[in-house]
Amino acid sequence: MFDNPQSDVLSLTNAQLTLGNKAGRINILKGIDLTVKRGETLGLTGPSGSGKSSLLMLLGGLERATGGTVFALGQDLGRMGEDQLARFRRDHMGVVFQSFHLIPTMTALENVATPLELAGMADAFGRAEEELEAVGLGLRMHHYPSQMSGGEQQRVALARAAAPRPEILLADEPTGNLDVATGEAIMNLLFGLRDRHGATLIMVTHAPDLAARCDRVLQIQDGVLA
Repeated sequence: MFDNPQSDVLSLTNAQLTLGNKAGRINILKGIDLTVKRGETLGLTGPSGSGKSSLLMLLGGLERATGGTVFALGQDLGRMGEDQLARFRRDHMGVVFQSFHLIPTMTALENVATPLELAGMADAFGRAEEELEAVGLGLRMHHYPSQMSGGEQQRVALARAAAPRPEILLADEPTGNLDVATGEAIMNLLFGLRDRHGATLIMVTHAPDLAARCDRVLQIQDGVLA
């Protein structure tokens, strides 16, 4: 842990994101001020193209702010090199996307265990088995992604995100590719993982019922917090 237990887990000050080149630059985020407390669940809503996912990418160090500052666990992400950012995410963050991003040539167990092995964890496969059991895939852990439904693949992605016991969980429309019933089950699992590991959860969603389960909901309109 980097920060004092009472400090903000995430903090953005006048954070801006501009992409493009001299031929055409797009101001995606236009000065975001935001703090997220330890253990909080924050929902990010807004119309398509408003900047929700881009804000999540800034929080996870997957995009670099072109102005302002982004701090996570007391560390200035803007001052980290790419290797430092990758290690920081590996050690402190779990990320779940709308697309599952599983390696097709690996089983569910290998998809969860391999990042743990790369991080030097001694019992990577034991931890991976534990997390797959927690998301209800104890009987499917030796199956490949092509042998699994979309909901099962997203469960693998959840297990992979939770396995390192991250302080911060980031979820970008985690139910966007799933039917309503499967999406509800996935969200129950995601909130359960938050509770089990005591993580801070930031979630992008279009679904009002999912947003209603968050401690706080912020709406983004045209790159600014409404």
